[in-house]
Parts: sequence; structure tokens; C-alpha cells
Amino acid sequence: MRALVIGWASFRHGEATAGDVLSMRRVDEALSTMGLPHDLAWSPVYRPGDVNYEEVDPARYSHVVFVCGPAHGRQVREVHRRFAHCHRIAVGVSVIDPEDDTVTGFDEIFARDQGGLGSPDLSLGVPTDTVLVTGVILASGQQEYGDLGHHAAVHASVKDWIARVDCARVPLDTRLAASDWERCETPDQFTSILSHLDVVVTTRLHGLVLSLQAGVPALAIDPVEGGGKVTAQADALGWPALVPAEEAANRDVLDSWWRWCSSVQGRAMAALRALPGDDGLMRDMVKALKTRPVR
Repeated sequence: MRALVIGWASFRHGEATAGDVLSMRRVDEALSTMGLPHDLAWSPVYRPGDVNYEEVDPARYSHVVFVCGPAHGRQVREVHRRFAHCHRIAVGVSVIDPEDDTVTGFDEIFARDQGGLGSPDLSLGVPTDTVLVTGVILASGQQEYGDLGHHAAVHASVKDWIARVDCARVPLDTRLAASDWERCETPDQFTSILSHLDVVVTTRLHGLVLSLQAGVPALAIDPVEGGGKVTAQADALGWPALVPAEEAANRDVLDSWWRWCSSVQGRAMAALRALPGDDGLMRDMVKALKTRPVR
């Protein structure tokens, strides 16, 4: 006996949702507990190199367990066709039409919802690890820097790097809008989000400043060759976690500063930078306003 666990996260043209993957973990744990040999099949898009149900030898398996999502559609029919000799069980699925051949093709089906009745989803209660919640704040192109601005290349490097970091990524934008639900309307809303983060990765000046104001370590990358306003602000604040545009493609450098921002030292320094700074610009402005103009 050997089972193959398949879900919508196994389909090349499906999708791997957090709930799908947790449900497959739940089944994996149950089969391991009962000592039944089994494999989990994953989409080659989601997890290239892992078990792909399209490429395995169906004769190797006696059972197929289909997990989560709707029991419906072409791809489920393909599972029935490819593993016709197996005892096929569906668990934690939605049954929309009990007479559909995708449903009747299973030897046994244990639905999470059918005919208006429901059972708790399999993802409920599955243990998960806690990872760092990371805000990613990238600047739009800043034409004022001309040929010195390398925003596209720097952002491509940063995105490729952060995609490989084990963290919970939260894309953020400092730009505000009153009618766009995907953006904050007020600075207060934006800084409230920042206060719940562990780390920020940013190429924006205010991504750096507002993160430190919230006491959150910021890995700042300056997209301007030779250093622009992000570098100047990091220097003004005495903030060390700054990567120049020339080193943005160096993963070792980014990894090193990431570890520092995630450390006790990085968090402690960010907390200190949250304190009110020197108000020199305001003093200079007030002094200028008190000066009587000469006509």
C-alpha cells in the first residue's frame, strides 16, 4: 500500500493557497501517524523538483487522497483518469453538485461542505512556524536623478533576493489615497501598519524614516548611483543598515544586513532612532520667518 496525496496545490494550472497547503500537511501528519507510506504531490510551478503527479508512475500507488478545494473541474477528472486503478478518497472538499462525475468518481468522499452543511476545514489547528513579518517599500522611478537612478535594476535585484528569504512579505506604498482601498488614506494608518512589522526593506527615504520612527529596523537600499537622499538620510540618522545601488545585486551583503536588522542589536538601535531627533531645520525655518524682509 502506498498513497499519493493530491490537492489543488498539486496542479500545474491550479493554485497553492495557504489553506490548501495546510490541509495537505494535516493529511500528511495523519498518514504518517498511521504508518502508511505516502507521497505529497506538488505543482511544478509552486515547488519545482518535488513529486509531480503528472510524472509519477501511477502503478506505484494503491490509494489517492484528494484534499481540500472544490471537487469539480477538468483537473480533478484527470486525476480520476490517471489513477483509475487506485482507491480514490476525497477529504475536506466542497461538493457543489453531488451528481457531477468529479464527485461520483471518488470511492469515498468526506466533504467539508455539501448541501448547506459543513464540517471544520482541515487547515484549522495545523501547527505553523512564526517568521519575521517584513514590509517591502519600493520607490517609484525618480526622474530627478537622471542616469544616476538605477531603480529598475535595483528593484529587480531586491525582489529576486527577498523572494528567497523565509519571511512574511507585506508590500507597502507610502503614497496615500482617499479612494483606493489598497492604500492608506492617512499617515496614521500607514504608521500603524509599520508598528506591527518586524523588519522593513525599502528603497524609499520615508520608508526608512517612518520605519525607524515606529522602532522597526529598516534595511535601506539606495537606488541612486553614488548615493542619493536615502544615503543622506541614513547618514543623518546614524543608521548603518544601508546598501548602495552598486551592491544591490550582492545577496551576501543583503543577507548580512538582513541578519543584523533581525538581531537584538538591530532592534535596539531602531528603538533608539524612534526618539525625537534634532529639530535644526525647524529652528532655521523659524529664524528665517522672524527675519523682516528688506525691500
